[in-house]
Amino acid sequence: MTDAEGIFDLRSAYNTAVVGFADCTLDEVADGLAEPGFERATDGLLVLAADGRPVGYATTFCKGDGVVIEFEVVSQEQAVVAWLVDHALQRARQMGREHGHAEITVDSWVYRDDELVCALLADHDFAACTTFHRMRIDHTGAVAVPDPPAGVVVRRGAFDDTTRWTAHEVIIDSFRGQYGFVPRPHDEWVEALGASSTFDWSQLTLLEIDGRAVAVRSCNDEFVEAENCGSVGMLGVLEQFRGRGLAKFLLRDAFAGDAAAGRAGTILHVDTNNPTPALGLYLSVGMRPTLVFDGWRRVMPLR
Repeated sequence: MTDAEGIFDLRSAYNTAVVGFADCTLDEVADGLAEPGFERATDGLLVLAADGRPVGYATTFCKGDGVVIEFEVVSQEQAVVAWLVDHALQRARQMGREHGHAEITVDSWVYRDDELVCALLADHDFAACTTFHRMRIDHTGAVAVPDPPAGVVVRRGAFDDTTRWTAHEVIIDSFRGQYGFVPRPHDEWVEALGASSTFDWSQLTLLEIDGRAVAVRSCNDEFVEAENCGSVGMLGVLEQFRGRGLAKFLLRDAFAGDAAAGRAGTILHVDTNNPTPALGLYLSVGMRPTLVFDGWRRVMPLR
């Protein structure tokens, strides 16, 4: 954990070189090092220059039962990036074998403007399979609080085990089959959210119809420090209840809450290949894309 500040300086410089701004906070880096399921001794790599300055960083994270593994590489030096990619893939293979798999899927999310890492991933037989947009809407004054759709009950906060179980089940059912989504064990999911420095349980909202939870929204303060913006981390609606205006209500409700809190805007990320028309929804409520990431993927047999 004492490496957090050095990693933050490294990531800030790297992100600024690629996209023009730091796009991270020290708390975000520290949260990543403390993420449940991430073993710092085996799943993180930090490369130091001769003077002790961090010049490269990589993480490898095993999702669920290990059939999907994500990794991230941060460095402005080509030789360091190449070394880190090789070692991250080696660790991914180890994870897959430890879970008894004959084949794993390896994912990495990369700024589209990061030509160095994108080229290296292509050389390692990765393909860009989907695109994520960071979306933003600005708040220049008060935003009207929307009325919920007819027959919908709004439940704010998840302060007890029953509500958290329900919210997690709605998330799993809503996101099942979407790119890169692997359900976390419930206890790990609760631990991860509870330990986050940018989230508290008051920021989770459920919508109910006839006593059944059918939609969920999880907000957080990820972008408050850097951009004075609220953030929608997850927004999901059960398939059979889509098309009723539930997602649009949850978005506008988040906008109103952020504006009332004095936030300059609201930010979220959307997969443009989402099986639901999510990008069109966000555009329709006035959000605009500000940053582009690509999801790179490789299916690796484990021999």
